[in-house]
Amino acid sequence: ETSSATPTAAGAEEGEGKTSMATMLMLDPNVRNWVMIPITFAMLLIGVLRHLVAKLMRGSATAKIKSIQAKQLIQRSQYLRAHSGFLSRAAFNQRKEFFCDKEKGAFCQKVDPSLNPQQQMMSDPSMLSDMLTKNLTMVVPQIVTGAWVNFFFSGFVVAKVPFPLTQKFKLMLQRGVDLSSLDVTYISSLSWYFLNLFGMQGLLQLILGEKTFDDTQVMQQQMSMGAGGLDAPNAFKAEKDQLEMMQHNFRVAKFVELAAK
Repeated sequence: ETSSATPTAAGAEEGEGKTSMATMLMLDPNVRNWVMIPITFAMLLIGVLRHLVAKLMRGSATAKIKSIQAKQLIQRSQYLRAHSGFLSRAAFNQRKEFFCDKEKGAFCQKVDPSLNPQQQMMSDPSMLSDMLTKNLTMVVPQIVTGAWVNFFFSGFVVAKVPFPLTQKFKLMLQRGVDLSSLDVTYISSLSWYFLNLFGMQGLLQLILGEKTFDDTQVMQQQMSMGAGGLDAPNAFKAEKDQLEMMQHNFRVAKFVELAAK
């Protein structure tokens, strides 16, 4: 009985050793020197070039006064809703009437048609060309660099996260490496490319000393139909409805009661 139990225990120990060896890797310094660093340097260089090209191709667009006034009016209404608890009921109603009065309210006045994004694009062809320019400077470098990384550096494991992660991060960190036994903390070369693509804005701003080309901002502007990104008629109506449905709650009185206790 003793002799039959000993090989079983030894086999279990060997199985555990094989599993731990399969999940943990020793990263080669050559992978760091010839895969990880080139990808990082290439993404940094492309980010700088994209910023310079975007500055050259960017038109001398000047903000319109009416558009700025409309945005500031909506911001004032949002601040009123956020901080209404620090105003008395009379002060809140006075400000609410300024925005929502049916005759003189700021949100009830006739809106300039030029503040409609669709009207802006039809009357100003430069907005469409500006959108196409931003598309070119955003999509073309991503396609080229993605194909370059996928062709030359596919299948490499380049780094390891120094803290534990759940299995939900495996798909994000190990693209191009199909190993179910690989620990989730390892990062593949393709995932390292995506991390550099979306996480290098701060470093580029530090190097260039100014705001850089932001992909997410371009996507938001395209979804909002135009470079201005403000549909004033619909925005005024939505903000007016929210103000009218809002119930005032004076918070300062409660603070005084709590302080008195």
